Amino acid sequence: MTIERLTAEALDSCADGLGELLAATVAAGSSLGFLTGLSAQEAAGWWRGRAAEVADGRLLLWVARSGGRVTGTVGCAPGLKDNGRHRGEVVKLMVAPEARGQGVARRLLGAVETWAAGAGMTLLTLDTETGSPAEGFYRMAGWTETGTVPGYASDPYGKLMPSTFFHKTPAAA
Repeated sequence: MTIERLTAEALDSCADGLGELLAATVAAGSSLGFLTGLSAQEAAGWWRGRAAEVADGRLLLWVARSGGRVTGTVGCAPGLKDNGRHRGEVVKLMVAPEARGQGVARRLLGAVETWAAGAGMTLLTLDTETGSPAEGFYRMAGWTETGTVPGYASDPYGKLMPSTFFHKTPAAA
């Protein structure tokens, strides 16, 4: 397995694989901002629409590949306001259902944390559906629960669910 940070050009070249990953992850029960019925083609288009954000640094993306196939991804949205440049939000951490339990998520999250520490960030945040397997994963990865917001986002079926927010101070590797 390899982990690489994507440029806007590289994002375009692997958008189809990222679209398949996103559609499969939503179909497996993770909303990630999307509802059931998301096709791989629609998801690939959504990824291609992120190219400008990647190009200008509003979104940093990493991808995991195994045998040339996209098996996971994670993003970081750095704080852009003057009073928030010390922080970033971890977004869209996902692993293909068939690749789960193989350390992909841990390596992707580690890539973001290492990058953030090297960039001088002192705070990372993220949110996940309360009660999801991801919630336990973040705790095991050393993230601290900040709190829970009821009805924060809907699950893939449209039901409003609580979200648990986490934070972490990235440490240099």
